[in-house]
This record gives sequence, structure tokens and C-alpha cells, in this order.
Amino acid sequence: MGDYDEDTAFLGQTGPYFWTTFFLLNTVFVSTGFNGLYIIFAGAAPKHHCFIPDVNLTEEWRNAIIPVTMVDGEKVQSQCSRYKLDVVRNFSAEGNVPGRDVNVTNLQQERCLDGWNYSKDIYQSTIVTEWDLVCDNQWKVPFASSTLFVGYLFGSLISGQLSDRFGRKKVVFMSLGTQCFSVLLQSFSHSWRMFCIMFLFIGASQISIYISAFVLGTEVLSKTMRVLFTTLGAFLFYCIGYMTLPWIAYGIREWRTLLAVLSATSVVYIPLWWFISESPRWLLTQGRVKEAEIIVRDAARKNKVEAPPVIFKESEIQEMSPGRKYTMLDVLKSKNIRCITLMCLILWMAINIGYFGLSLNTSNLSGDPFMNCFLSAVSEVPAYIVSTWLLKKCPRRALLSTFLIIGGGVLLLIQFIPDTLYNVALALEMTGKFGFTMAFSIVYIYTAEIYPTVLRNVGMGMCSSAARIGSITAPYVIYLGTYNKVLPYILMGSLTIASSVVNFFLPETLHKDLPETLEQMQECGGLCFGSKKKIHSQNGATRSIPILQESKPDVQTLT
Repeated sequence: MGDYDEDTAFLGQTGPYFWTTFFLLNTVFVSTGFNGLYIIFAGAAPKHHCFIPDVNLTEEWRNAIIPVTMVDGEKVQSQCSRYKLDVVRNFSAEGNVPGRDVNVTNLQQERCLDGWNYSKDIYQSTIVTEWDLVCDNQWKVPFASSTLFVGYLFGSLISGQLSDRFGRKKVVFMSLGTQCFSVLLQSFSHSWRMFCIMFLFIGASQISIYISAFVLGTEVLSKTMRVLFTTLGAFLFYCIGYMTLPWIAYGIREWRTLLAVLSATSVVYIPLWWFISESPRWLLTQGRVKEAEIIVRDAARKNKVEAPPVIFKESEIQEMSPGRKYTMLDVLKSKNIRCITLMCLILWMAINIGYFGLSLNTSNLSGDPFMNCFLSAVSEVPAYIVSTWLLKKCPRRALLSTFLIIGGGVLLLIQFIPDTLYNVALALEMTGKFGFTMAFSIVYIYTAEIYPTVLRNVGMGMCSSAARIGSITAPYVIYLGTYNKVLPYILMGSLTIASSVVNFFLPETLHKDLPETLEQMQECGGLCFGSKKKIHSQNGATRSIPILQESKPDVQTLT
């Protein structure tokens, strides 16, 4: 079997072509940081109370008509009820004074029949103020957040298939256009239902951008720059968009204008079509050898190195060009690959529940929401930098499990911190975010290294689909905090600790070439595989491979 990395070794590990591709692809991830979490601001719920219509009430009764309740030891006005307007109006007309002539706590209450008054100290408008998504309709806000992640789920399922069939580059730019158009349409939403429907398209296009660009960079870049791209590059540029979002939202407090501005930012990616190349690895698997050679020779010219007369040998090309298209069904044919995929699905789901749960929880923290969001994003930067350095030297399994234990462990500790030590609890939450961010960055490159070229996008798409189940659940996990504030941390922490154990059953990929075929993936070892059997290759060398339980008959004749 031909090895792409060996065939293109003459390009070197760095050079103008690799650096240009590195930075241009990374700029694409900035848009995912913009559009992934703007619901934090667009769906924020300002302080509010029942609207009091312009009726004949004295100033005392107008101030007393809203009941006062105790929340976390503080007296606050009720957000969902008022004293019955007719009763209060009668007392006011009779000249009674609340608190002196009438004990208002004994008065009958009613819902906010005339709507709500919303504070404009922070936001001029949000979807909450636009469509009164409070009190009985409060569930619609986490539901709206979940529709974005449902879109992620659908996008994960179809983007892998589209990218493997039509190419990585085409799907990246098609998804960018879809995201731009969908966010723009969402800014003109006339109802909550339309907002949620457009969120489905935004989620599907956004995850398609991320997965396809991630796979494209993994396949185009050299071994050295691949690790840099899949850790510090892709995630750091996502974080740049994430860090920029709160400052854009700070300057634009009206949700419709905010979305329109975020949509317009995608226009800058149009020129990149002429500077980013298709994946030569993918072209070879499609039998499009001449196109692959043109790209590799152009890369050699930009890197100022000389390409050999023949880059890909005819015998290697025949093996690298499958006679059929690979789908998700191919993942299910081998017991070994099913086992690996199942454990990857569990990992991705657990990590996403923790990561998005803590990210969406920033609006519930005390203090300025824009600064909280910015600090939450900043806390990810050291995680990406550290993970980049560690991935060059440390085994993937041990590294991922370590940070899963750190992330889950500190979340379990939060419940034992007294309310008076709020800063300690906040520090633990940021530490948990650090651990989840580390795991989030590691699991991407780990999964990309496990799956072969012919199934890499399909495998990444399936794992991302499982992750979406976690992210769909995340808003409701945080919503449980309205009943018991420590319950979300217990759920996220326990699930994360359990997933760290599952991780040890996956194969190690450190210092190994990317597999090109299903057979190479099945040879990678790990606790999913059974015992190994020694075989002899054509040159007389002896090596061991796993005894495959449902693999193709010709696997044991590989050279």
C-alpha cells in the first residue's frame, strides 16, 4: 500500500505552501467562534417584572403591586406575578395605603396578564424581550439553544457523506455560504418558531464548516504542522472568534442588528476559494491522480523544492483508489471498528455536555455578562497552548483521560464549596472549563488519527453526531440549576469521570502515520482488538497484526 506522507516527503515539513494553507484554513474557524455562542446574548433574559397598565393608581400602590420574594437571601421583585389589578385599584381609589391600611402579603396574586417590563440597563432587546420568553415560556430559551445543536447533529450526519463524495473544499465553502445566509434570515425572524428553524440551518452549516475544514487541514498539511493545526491552530482561531463575540455584542445591544453584523463577516471568506486547495489524499482515493499531482507540484513550487518525475506510482494509485464509496455502513461491518466507534461516541458526548454546559452557563454567573463571556473564552487559550505542546510528546490515551478526570473532578468538588466562597467556586468552574477545553482539543486530533482517509470524514461526522446529543442536552443540564444549583455539576462531573475510563480501551496513535484504508485502521491495535497473529510479508519480514473478527479475507496478505 502506498503511503502519502512518504510519497510527498520531498515537500518538507514546513514551507510557504503549508504556512499559507495553515493560516487561511484557520481563519475559517473564526466564523464558528462568532456564530456558535451568540445565543448567550441574543437569548439573555434581562431583569423584568409584570407590566402595570396606565390605570388610576397612587404612587404607593404602583410601587407595591409587585410582590417581593426571597432569592438566595435577597429580597427581589417577583418576575411572574402581581397582586390582582382590580383589587389594588379599588384599594387605591378608597385612599388606603399599602403596608399601613392593607397587609399586601395577604392579597390575591395573578399572572402578568398585560405582559412584562424589561430592564434596558444591559440589553436593548433580545429574543426574550421580543417574544416574552419568561415565566411559563422560559423553557423556550434552552429549547432555542438546543435547536442549534440539533442542527449540529444533522450537519454532522450529512457533512461527512457530502465531503467524502464531493470533496472537502467544496463542502467548506458551500457551508460558509449557507451559514451567512441563514444567520441573515434569522435576524429577520418574525417569531420564535422561525428563529428556531433558522437555528437548525445555522447549526448544520457551522458544524459542516468545522468538520470539513478540520479534515482538509489534517490531510493537506505535513505531519509537523498537522498537530499544530489540529490543536493550537483550529481551536485557537475558534477562540479568537469566541473572545471577539462579547465585544461585538457589547457595542451592539440589539439582537437583530448583532446577527446581521455577524452574518456579514462571512463575506470576507469568498476570496479564499482561489487560495485553498483540495485535499490530494481525497483526490487519490477518488482516482483523480492528475489533479492530486497538480496540487502537489504547485505545493513544491511554492516551497521551492523539486518534485520527482513520478510522485504516485501506478501500483500504489490502484490500491489508493477504492472501487466503491465508503459510508457509515462500513463502520458497522467490523466488530473491531464498531467497538472503537462506540467508545469514541461516548467520549465525544461526555466532553460536549461539559464544554457547552459550562460555556452556556456564563450568562448565569454574577457580574458583567460581556466580561464573563470574555473570561470564559480566555480560559481556553492556555488549554490550547498546553495541549499543543503535550500532544507532541505524550500518548493520546493517557493525556485525554488525565484532563477528563481534572475537568470532571473539580465539578464534583464545587458542591462542597460554601456559598460565601463564591470566588473559589468560580475558580473551580474555570478550572473545569480548562480541563474540558483540553479534552475537547485532544479528542479531535485523536479521532482524526484513528480513522483512515476513506472513512475519516464519515467517522468524524458520526462522532460529532454523538457530541451533538451531548450539546443538545447541555442547555437542559444547566436549566436543572434552577431547581438545585449543584445538580448540573454532579451530572457533568460523574459522566466525565466515567468516560475517562472508557478512553483507555482505544488504540494509541502517537508517532504513527495516518491510516489510509480500513485494513490499516484495523491493524492499529488497542484493547478493542483481540490477540495478534504473526504473518509473513513478500519480503520475508515478520510482523504481527490483530486477528480480525469480521474483516475482509485478504487482510492477512497485506505487505
